Amino acid sequence: MAVNKPTGDNARKGAVKKRSQTKTTIGGATGYTKRDRTSGEFMAVKKPRTAKKAAKKFKGVRVEKKTTTRKTQRA
Repeated sequence: MAVNKPTGDNARKGAVKKRSQTKTTIGGATGYTKRDRTSGEFMAVKKPRTAKKAAKKFKGVRVEKKTTTRKTQRA
């Protein structure tokens, strides 16, 4: 987890470990879903306030990189 010293300053030092977030589409708008990296369980969803705007990211949680699949073309 994140290191929170010195106590009382209300600031997180470093990233939250064992958590990640991924960009999702919720009702046509962009949102973020936080998940546990060890079990893969989805934990929370940040929905946009309006359908036209995107939701803000979770603070201090790393963003998952999307894996791309390449299709090979035959000559």
